[in-house]
Amino acid sequence: MTRDLDSQRDLELAILLAQAQKGDVDAYERFLREASTIARAFLARRIESDDVVEDVLQETLISIHQARHSYLPGRPLGPWLYAICEHRTSDHFRRHRRTVSREVALIEAEALSEPPCERGSPFQSALAKLPEKQRRVIELLKVKDLSVKEVAAETGMSESAVKVTAFRGYEAMRRLFGVGPR
Repeated sequence: MTRDLDSQRDLELAILLAQAQKGDVDAYERFLREASTIARAFLARRIESDDVVEDVLQETLISIHQARHSYLPGRPLGPWLYAICEHRTSDHFRRHRRTVSREVALIEAEALSEPPCERGSPFQSALAKLPEKQRRVIELLKVKDLSVKEVAAETGMSESAVKVTAFRGYEAMRRLFGVGPR
């Protein structure tokens, strides 16, 4: 049965952790068992997947172990414990956003790097809707497979201007494909 971290349970855990800080291995094991129950409930309210909850719980327990010296005996344990849980949850969501962002970028890059041979392809349609300068830069980079340096030489633009123009073109194409800005 999972109990909330009421003031009595907070005190019990605080005593266990204070004993653990003094070297009591049994107290530390009991503390970790109790803390993992509390942390699991906390994480389950914020993360949908049980597998992800368990992964984040493991990271949380490692953080608790690494930060156990930072708990000040005599202070409430809940804020200390929940702060660690919250940090690990934030780390998880930050990593998840980065991973999703990279995966979308890779999919988009693969789609844009495939040779758009067919005249009526979605790539060609989107490309045709771009301003001339963006269209020209993207065609040279993606269709003719030129380097940024080569595109700069051919268009008379600086390499930085080529990169900015390409980026703006890619963003416009993402919007046209319904992917939108990241």
